[in-house]
Amino acid sequence: MTDEWLSARTRAAEESVSDGFDLSLCVREKIHRLGGIQSYGTLLAVDPLSALVDTAAENTRTLLGVAARELVGRPVTDVLEPGDWAEALDCCAADDAPGVTFPVTAGAPGGPTVLDLSVHRREGLVILEFEPRDPAADAFEFAGFYQGVRKALRRVRSASTVTDCCRAAVVEMRRLTGFDRVVAYRFDGVDGPGEVVAEDVREGWEPWRGLWFPATDIPPQARRLYEENWIRVISDVDDPTASLHPAVRAATGAPLDLSAAALRTVSGFHLEYLRNIGVRSSMSVSLLREGRLWGLIACHGARPRRLAPEVRSACELFGTAFSMQLSAIEERQRADALERSARDAAAVAELLDQDVDASLMRHEEAVRRLVAADGLLLVRDGRVSQTGDQTVPHELARTLGRYAARATTGEVWATDRLPELLIEAGAGPRPGETCPAGVLLLSIGRSGDYLAWIRRERPEPREWAANPARPVLVGPRGERLTPRGSGAVHRSMIRGRSLPWSTRDKAAALEMGRLLTGLVLRHADELARLNDELRMTNVDLDSFAHVAAHDLKEPLRGIANAATFTLEDAGASLDATSVRRLVTTQRLAARMDDLLNSLLHYARMGRSGVRRDDVALDDVVDAALEVAGPRLAEERVRVVRPASLPRVHADRDRVYEVLVNLLVNAAKYAADRPDRRVEIGVEDVVPPGAETVTTAVVVRDNGIGIPPEQREEVFDLFRRLHSPQERGGGTGVGLAVVKRIIERHGGRLWLTGAPGEGTAFYFTLGA
Repeated sequence: MTDEWLSARTRAAEESVSDGFDLSLCVREKIHRLGGIQSYGTLLAVDPLSALVDTAAENTRTLLGVAARELVGRPVTDVLEPGDWAEALDCCAADDAPGVTFPVTAGAPGGPTVLDLSVHRREGLVILEFEPRDPAADAFEFAGFYQGVRKALRRVRSASTVTDCCRAAVVEMRRLTGFDRVVAYRFDGVDGPGEVVAEDVREGWEPWRGLWFPATDIPPQARRLYEENWIRVISDVDDPTASLHPAVRAATGAPLDLSAAALRTVSGFHLEYLRNIGVRSSMSVSLLREGRLWGLIACHGARPRRLAPEVRSACELFGTAFSMQLSAIEERQRADALERSARDAAAVAELLDQDVDASLMRHEEAVRRLVAADGLLLVRDGRVSQTGDQTVPHELARTLGRYAARATTGEVWATDRLPELLIEAGAGPRPGETCPAGVLLLSIGRSGDYLAWIRRERPEPREWAANPARPVLVGPRGERLTPRGSGAVHRSMIRGRSLPWSTRDKAAALEMGRLLTGLVLRHADELARLNDELRMTNVDLDSFAHVAAHDLKEPLRGIANAATFTLEDAGASLDATSVRRLVTTQRLAARMDDLLNSLLHYARMGRSGVRRDDVALDDVVDAALEVAGPRLAEERVRVVRPASLPRVHADRDRVYEVLVNLLVNAAKYAADRPDRRVEIGVEDVVPPGAETVTTAVVVRDNGIGIPPEQREEVFDLFRRLHSPQERGGGTGVGLAVVKRIIERHGGRLWLTGAPGEGTAFYFTLGA
């Protein structure tokens, strides 16, 4: 007994070398081109145009009375009636026509016999398979068998769950065929191991229900053949194979392709497998879901057993109907899940408001409970929000975004084995890093944005029919795949997986996505309406500011001139109080004129567009220093700049204005210290509230600094942190203009620093 951790690594181990045997030989084996058939029947491959035999089985003399080497190159009508050959051609007129079986009289003249003939096309040839016809298999016996099939199908159709359906199917299949063991075998994924989910077995045989078998038991090429050829019968594991002549076709340089042949011989690996579990004959019927292999009905017999073509066809029909019933059950379950999930998702959606992102996190418990998740992860516009008992590193959140980017909005992507996927993609978690096992991801909004439900690992015990870490042993007939050397059960613990996401979980996520899309669209419509209103308001305000400032300047000039002329003409005869009042009027008029000029300038910033160009930042700094340099020199502020600055894509005149304002500010607010300086540079920083690094232009001084509580106020229009008479005056418009210019570029503006330590203004210029 063992207790092992199984994951993607263990699956890889199943395909490795064990006990000196290279298991990849089994995986690479071309089982559809083994160059032989089961010897109870015989085979001819015929050119449909010339009717000449291209390939023949070496045992044709036994059934057709002519040796294979004599038949190749001769007309098929030497051993088959022309009417039967014409019917065979008609049955497989198209390359994709299904195989057909009918009785014929065939053989060399003088010794023909009644045979069953199965016909299909392959590689441009008509494949004829001849089998001895059972004299006892008259119409009445087969009619009775088909009645049994119909009754079996009625019992299967009455099942309401997949498990009940499988149980009914194995009982009916064993009753119909007489095999000693019949199991329903379900695959865990496309290339995963298989589990016996239902079984009907003869007394005294070891039960298999609930056991798992390694993925190597049925290699990929065998699974592909099961999807194409829905029934596979092996009459006797000790049957001497009848080889084909020629062994290699001259036209293809390979043995004849027998993918769809009922008589196709069996791989030595599989024969050893069957002998090892005490099986002499077997039949496998494919169970398909949406065209992919879901599982098998596997039948085993202790003695050799031949099944007539009619019986095989009936069993194939039963398997097809069984597959349809499985699909019907799953569709019914999906419909029920959709109905329940719609109600549950609607109840959760009622808790959300127009601020979808915030309300999702606020009501995260209800959102998680919708699909029984352990955590919730929301990625929007590069921001990562998560909550719950299970969280993920930000790097993994970005990795999951790549899966979201491949899906369209409203689609879900789910896995219950995320660590395996990440390892296969070369993006596995770092040592010591937590990683959820299950993710149900809903793509929302722009590409890469998503809402994800997270589940933690749920270790799952399994009982294996063979040690999955050592699926190969040396068998009694040499090195062969030998899955069970004893009745021992190997126990293991599956790690790195969560509880699987059910149909209802996915349906609930899809419904949640539909409701979220509705909320987001309504929110977008409301935002568009508000933006339109805001745009009109801004236009009105800009127009008002421009007109008001322009129209106010004329009476203001009259007031200033009147005060000036009165002082000039009658100043000597006025008392001191009147003179002081007239001087105050002049000063206030000048102050008002400055304010109106600033308001006009600010209004123009709102009305003018941004004309971007490829600009050398060094040239803009040089131009700005021509204006701000004298003021900086007057205040003894030293300018520090790197040897070269990068180029930027921006409006040169507007960036020039930003730099002039910031440099003049550095002069205005210089601290009382000997080493006064202002630095101009470019830095890689993370802006406030962001998570990613960006490149920003910085103007940093060591002046008086700004208190933290006033950092936002300094960008307000006409906002001053000192009286007009202090620090060289000013209107309080400069930084408001700077902010508006940066916003016009689609960039960001912020500052850092503290009182007594100086201030650093950072700005970006958008795309």
